[in-house]
Amino acid sequence: MRSFIIFLSVLFIFSGCVHKNKVPVAQATVANPAQHEVKVEEVIQTSQYTYLRVSENGADNWIAVTKQEAAPGETYYYDKDMEMKNFQSKELNRTFETIYFVQEISKEPIAAASTGDMGAMGGMSPANHAGKVNSQKKDGISIAPADGSISIAQLYANRNDYAGKTIKMKGQVVKINEQVMGKNWIHIQDGSGNANDFDLAITTLDGVKMDDVVTFEGVITLNKDFGAGYFYEIIMEDAKLVK
Repeated sequence: MRSFIIFLSVLFIFSGCVHKNKVPVAQATVANPAQHEVKVEEVIQTSQYTYLRVSENGADNWIAVTKQEAAPGETYYYDKDMEMKNFQSKELNRTFETIYFVQEISKEPIAAASTGDMGAMGGMSPANHAGKVNSQKKDGISIAPADGSISIAQLYANRNDYAGKTIKMKGQVVKINEQVMGKNWIHIQDGSGNANDFDLAITTLDGVKMDDVVTFEGVITLNKDFGAGYFYEIIMEDAKLVK
């Protein structure tokens, strides 16, 4: 019934179409048979996620969205989710037997997407955004490559040369999604790159903090498609933090 094969951006790899502290209102013009209508029974806020215990057709479930305002008694709609079993929230010190990571919630019914709209409805990284949804080039970052590393601009400009290779990248942490599919999903920027290619997504088991300046070493993968609209032009996988 809930049919995502793998997570995001992502969902919030996930980043997602849910903006911080704001619930987007969809403009429904076509019925969407895939959507869920749920009523909020309980809200738990953490630093990055909002956990909601919701009821739907007499059944209770837990869903998680990017941190935003929500209150018991409110009704929301969503149509893209990812089921995860035995998900452990370290921040809550709690394991959810089953939880659904939701890309987007709306206070109004969500219209069914036409073929031309599918990219715009992705979460952390739909194909036409290449893993950079909700990523904005942060002002004031100017970080020179570490010894033996390259800049983000160089990586994008010469991506084919680095595909499948293990390299080092240095930058400032601008986004973190922890413990999604057993990994931490991190975005770094170094101030280089153009208006489209300025941000690198990294998967790692190592922990970092927002605004840390870090160096990671990992394998560069091009055109990584996780399914369900989660597509990255470039991603560094299984990276290790270089001390």
